[in-house]
Amino acid sequence: MSDPSALIDHLEEVLEALERIPGRFEGIETPADFLAGKEGLNRMDAICMVLIAAGEAFKQIDRKTGGQLLSRYPQVEWRDVMAVRNVLAHGYFDVDTEALYAICKEDIPVLIATVRTILTDLKQS
Repeated sequence: MSDPSALIDHLEEVLEALERIPGRFEGIETPADFLAGKEGLNRMDAICMVLIAAGEAFKQIDRKTGGQLLSRYPQVEWRDVMAVRNVLAHGYFDVDTEALYAICKEDIPVLIATVRTILTDLKQS
């Protein structure tokens, strides 16, 4: 994205969506909780939708910045973030709840913190 303000706006939208995941993950104590009833399934659906949208957004951002922006933040495995989008979008009915649980518990906090850092850096430059 050649327009820095458009990039910032786009990242802020992605961050806002990602920040909804911890609330949706609240109460999920094991991977099986996603499948234990209607509420768990609704939470899984909502989380997956955000992951699909975020993965697509990062793919576009990476392409439009020529791979130069995200590569400055190696604490996130960006290819994995984008790959999750593909796995969920193309194999939605085969969601690996253990992988989804691990993503929510371990990866989402790091991803949120990293996007916040990217936004801070962009706003300061």
